[in-house]
Amino acid sequence: MTLSLHDYIDAFNQEKNFKALASSGRGIEREALRVKPEGQLSQHGHYSQLGAALTHGEITTDYSETLLEFITPVSYSPEEAIAQLQDIQKYTFTHIEGELLWPMSMPCFVNDEDQVPLAQYGNSNIGKMKTVYRQGLKNRYGSMMQVIAGIHFNFSFSQDFWQVMKSLHKDEQPLSDFISDRYFSILRNYKRYCWLIPYLYGSSPALCDSFLQGKESPLPFKKSSSGALYLEYATSLRMSDLGYTSSEQSSLKICYNNLHDYVDGVQKAIGLKSEQFSHIGIKVNGEYQQLNDNILQIENELYAPIRPKQVMKSGEKPSQALRDRGVEYIEVRALDVNPFSDTGISIEQVHFLDIFLTYCAFTDNKELDCDSQQQHEKNMDEVVLRGRDPKLLLSDANCKGDVTKKSVTTWGNELFDDMTAVATLLDNAYKTTNYSDSIKRERAKINDASLTPSAEILSIIVDKEQNLSEYSLEQAANYRKEALARDYQFYSEKYFSEGAKNSHQEQWDIEANDQLTFDDFLYNYFNS
Repeated sequence: MTLSLHDYIDAFNQEKNFKALASSGRGIEREALRVKPEGQLSQHGHYSQLGAALTHGEITTDYSETLLEFITPVSYSPEEAIAQLQDIQKYTFTHIEGELLWPMSMPCFVNDEDQVPLAQYGNSNIGKMKTVYRQGLKNRYGSMMQVIAGIHFNFSFSQDFWQVMKSLHKDEQPLSDFISDRYFSILRNYKRYCWLIPYLYGSSPALCDSFLQGKESPLPFKKSSSGALYLEYATSLRMSDLGYTSSEQSSLKICYNNLHDYVDGVQKAIGLKSEQFSHIGIKVNGEYQQLNDNILQIENELYAPIRPKQVMKSGEKPSQALRDRGVEYIEVRALDVNPFSDTGISIEQVHFLDIFLTYCAFTDNKELDCDSQQQHEKNMDEVVLRGRDPKLLLSDANCKGDVTKKSVTTWGNELFDDMTAVATLLDNAYKTTNYSDSIKRERAKINDASLTPSAEILSIIVDKEQNLSEYSLEQAANYRKEALARDYQFYSEKYFSEGAKNSHQEQWDIEANDQLTFDDFLYNYFNS
């Protein structure tokens, strides 16, 4: 049963359904490089006071020992999610001996990528596996790509929300199956419209020339007076071929039409051998160089701007969790670190993402064929490299397969016309004006590209001739000062210190309980 946007809005714009709409869950994962006060990449290992990276729930590491990752639990208001992230950062600043958190997505000056230390997770089999996986990433793509930082925004609608949706559709299948189907509908809409995210929030139009490590780039970079490389109309170099992409993965046909086909596609991809990566070897002179020589070592290596997710049980693979229990939430992965926000993502961004994802839920669509999906991906590629180019035309493929060329301004205003009604609905449900305010603020960027963060960054380094590294360090120092001066809002020092202590004990327990050799552990993991 196909419903219109206004059918959904009319249904939820009733007092009895406001709570169902206003009970969405949000979680934020923020990555940040630790740097010395003078701007160099820290060489200090993960600080013990922050807990064990393997087992700590809120503070861990990503690729490198110096690439921190902060994780907030599920919260039910934007304000709470941001407050939790601020508290995590406050505790971190207290225990990293004056180091700063780099406020940009693209990394600081790195003289030699071999100076980027791999993250270490202890002596357990699962800890060793995590480090070997990162060794494989280094051998496959280089360390520089792995120290790019981003924001992941996790979002889920409430069970009551899905009950209302199921009733509207008069759907007879089990609720869990209906929820998975509707989340995949959101994924398809997100793929179609996700060019909006780097346009509105892309904050990496420039980078330090050390990122290229002396290699030639096919991109037509210009150089600022202080030496930064930039593209005049770029929004997010992080999301370009310089960042989180893989030519090997371009051959994969991961389908977003339903849960079954998606999981099958991911599991098939994990088993596909890579001629390129096979030359690296797996275990060379007794040392693992990668987990395997497949296109994907594990599922986390699949680079995608959004993922369907299910909370995993111990030892469970992501696709297994999805197949067994369906989609629980979605993970938006196309967000740069916002250098104008102390947490890397502002509360205003969270408000807009609420609107955008609700709009994607309220817009019915048909299954995507490979051509349509590739067109959506091409739009994304165009926007990350030249999203503010007034001559840029994107290809809008509708549900009938017809393709229309549209400018960012034209298509953007069409989307904002529709999202305005969604914002009003959310204002009613949350009893606020934050959502309507968000629409007005973000729509202004659609009609004036100079208001986007990518344009602001270029204005700073090109028009004002400021040094990109010096500007970043100034922001980082200010954010550290503000965090240390701020009181805890949600957590406490005691909460974090006890959490750190418990995480170390949990890691030791895991190590003590290992029975298998690492070789046998890997064999069992990949053959389960």
